[in-house]
Formats: sequence, C-alpha cells, structure tokens
Amino acid sequence: MSVKQAPTWSRPLWIAAGFLCVGLGFLGFYLPAMPGTVFFVLAAACFARSSPKFHEWLLNLPVAGPLLRDYEAGLGMPQRAKIFAISMIVISCTASSILVYGRIMKRSGNAEYALLIAACIIALGLVGIWYIGLKVPTREKVIAN
Repeated sequence: MSVKQAPTWSRPLWIAAGFLCVGLGFLGFYLPAMPGTVFFVLAAACFARSSPKFHEWLLNLPVAGPLLRDYEAGLGMPQRAKIFAISMIVISCTASSILVYGRIMKRSGNAEYALLIAACIIALGLVGIWYIGLKVPTREKVIAN
C-alpha cells in the first residue's frame, strides 16, 4: 500500500487512532450488530500513515490479516461478507431508529425531533449499504475478470 507518511508530529495520533480502531475491530468480531472489518480497515489506513511496523503487524493478524490484504490488493470483500455486512446494517439501523424514536417520544413527546433522529440513523445506514454494495468490489467478480 503506497500511502504518504504523516508528518512526524502527527504520527502518535495516527498510531493511537489505529489502536483504538483495532480494539473496536476486535469488539466487532464478538458483538452482534457491530462491524469488525470496517475498524480493521480504518486501523490499516492509520498505521499505513504512521508506522510500517504496526501496519505489517495488522496485515499478519490471523483473523483480520487476510481480509485486509485482499482489500489493499483491490480484491474487495467476499460476496458472503458483503451480504452479512449489509444485513447487519439493516438490522442495526432499523432497531436503533425504532428504539430511539420510542425513547424520544416517551421522554419528550416531540414527534418531529424523534422522526428527524430516526431518519438520520436510517440515512447513515443507507450510506453504508450504498458504499458496501456499490463501491467496495466483490472479490468473486474481481477474480473472475
């Protein structure tokens, strides 16, 4: 991956952000409605800008390493992983918007505000679905071409 190194003064911030993303990524592999791979991709981007040593370490992790290497090589995600990711976005955003709407209505009764927050959650989910579905390459299609 050829990414320009960050200025020396900002590298500790990139490293800290990378390790935060690694921690969230590991949580995402074990918590149901939280993505894991996205955080590992973000961690790889942070480490690519700050520390070749940590970037290499991340690429060699047994669970996330193969996914990251494929992503960096332009192979994208396997079809099965894309379907799972999009399904989790749909489930998470639907449940979150329903719960937030209900909580806001119970506490304040402000329907406009509750709908606005629920719509923002759904809009963010749609952005995620659009990105994963249309922008991230599907590994099987890349290999077939």
